[in-house]
Amino acid sequence: MTPPYRRIYVAGHRGMVGSAVCRRLAGAGDLEIITASRDELDLLDRREVNRFFADQQPDAVIFAAARVGGILANHTHPVEFLSDNATMAISAIDAAFRQGVRRFLFLGSTCIYPRDCPQPMSESSLLTGPLEATNEAYAIAKIAGLKLCQYYRRQHGVYFTSAMPTNLYGPGDNYHPDHSHVLPALIRRFHEAAQSGVPEVTIWGSGTPRREFLHVDDLADALVHLLNLPDSPAVADWINVGTGVDLTIRELAEQIAAVVGFEGRITLDPSKPDGTPVKRTDVSMLHGTLWRHRIGLAEGLRQTYEAFLLETGQGQLRSV
Repeated sequence: MTPPYRRIYVAGHRGMVGSAVCRRLAGAGDLEIITASRDELDLLDRREVNRFFADQQPDAVIFAAARVGGILANHTHPVEFLSDNATMAISAIDAAFRQGVRRFLFLGSTCIYPRDCPQPMSESSLLTGPLEATNEAYAIAKIAGLKLCQYYRRQHGVYFTSAMPTNLYGPGDNYHPDHSHVLPALIRRFHEAAQSGVPEVTIWGSGTPRREFLHVDDLADALVHLLNLPDSPAVADWINVGTGVDLTIRELAEQIAAVVGFEGRITLDPSKPDGTPVKRTDVSMLHGTLWRHRIGLAEGLRQTYEAFLLETGQGQLRSV
């Protein structure tokens, strides 16, 4: 379905999510996709962001720009994860309102929900308990953006809402050995172990935490779907985007090892942090809008490993 907009600004278009959104929008009909690299637009500079919106005049925004990383990166740089993400969100949301943007779709994360909230996590769980300490700074920044969209909608009647995707994976992911998320980190480690003949791979933690994973192309499709929904009280200020299906980190490691062709031992290091025990989204609200994911994990892992090999061979593997 073609979104009812003609000029859509995709913030973070070079990232995994933003590039997937651009691929999806490229086939969505007669519209102009507006993008800007970091050299062209510093989202941390509020005056520069205001000038960009005034010059470009988008009528819709999908805000996928963010400073992201795994447990180690969040633990090491909490100041940057909070300040950078909050500053980017506030600058863009305010500029969009000032320039009359019709639709703003902000991307958060399911890490906004309390560490020990009931499972599966529903949208109503927000701010009902303490956050997971290992990604608290990032979560607070995302909550700030989400709530600011809600407040602009409530106070000014603009159609600013948010989507809360679960753990993502797919083409264009970040494979940094220290700063990446669990799924791409495991793909790289098992690939390197298989290539070098290492007999054993050790993964962080107990292996028992349960996680849910959504292919980034499914997320992009969901975002275009949400962009098409007309503004009404029935459209929530924020909505979960996921599969509603989870598995343990140990099970994930075993599936990745099989896809990669690693035949050695998988061991655990329980001295390392596990993070949140369980993270599974309640996607009943999303399903109520008649959208469901299409790419199962087994198929998605095969596609992602193929993309990893292609990106590696072309010297384009992200590792930042």
